[in-house]
Amino acid sequence: MNAESYLNYHLTQLPERSVKPREAGLTMVMDKGLSLREAGDFIEKGSELTDLVKLGWATSYLTPNLRKKLALYRDAGLPVYFGGTLFEAFVIRNQFDDYRRLLDEFGMTHAEVSDGSIDMPHQEKCYYIEALSQQVTVISEVGSKDGEKIIPPYKWISMMNAEKQAGAWKVIAEARESGTAGIFRSNGEVRPGLVDEILSQIPPEYIIWETPQKAQQVWFVKLLGANVNLGNIEPNEVISLETIRLGLRGDTFLTFIN
Repeated sequence: MNAESYLNYHLTQLPERSVKPREAGLTMVMDKGLSLREAGDFIEKGSELTDLVKLGWATSYLTPNLRKKLALYRDAGLPVYFGGTLFEAFVIRNQFDDYRRLLDEFGMTHAEVSDGSIDMPHQEKCYYIEALSQQVTVISEVGSKDGEKIIPPYKWISMMNAEKQAGAWKVIAEARESGTAGIFRSNGEVRPGLVDEILSQIPPEYIIWETPQKAQQVWFVKLLGANVNLGNIEPNEVISLETIRLGLRGDTFLTFIN
């Protein structure tokens, strides 16, 4: 990504942003059912700042003009993938082979493997990651969508490591689309001890933190800098997030000033 293509004037003392295609500093956008017109509007204003688009949970099953929408994103250079809940919906119905055919039918280059809604032995999850990684780029997700289910830090770490070894490109730290589970408490507050322990063992560039709420985005930018991987971003919040990354919003205004 050429900074000159989307910056309108010059400011000093801004953090250096990584360049697309990038391994760190990713912004993953959650499409919860945008129309073709809405997707086009998002692409016009946000594609330069976006790295991945997720069609949330199983919305692709009901999305009108799905193939046309996928083509819009691909033409804009945006990798797009189906949410992990759709993967789980196929697996729980013993339709994994059908899911693999679905990825080919729609020309998908990425897939998400998760177990946030179903109970699955972790060895089985890693099998799915390994199998799909021979077909597409796999993004796995660790954590439960059940806010009452607390996973101890050592399990987060062991699962992330195992999924990386199985072939996952990145692993998502679960927070739900609301930001009220997984790495966050039910009120949206970060579990800082959990995050610290994860980062003591897992390289930050490997993790995409789901941060749908502004306060969560600010917290991670302050902790890990402008090039932290953040996901579940609303399409109309992409520019807002980039100002947070660059210290051009009050919440991080002094973070990068020398």
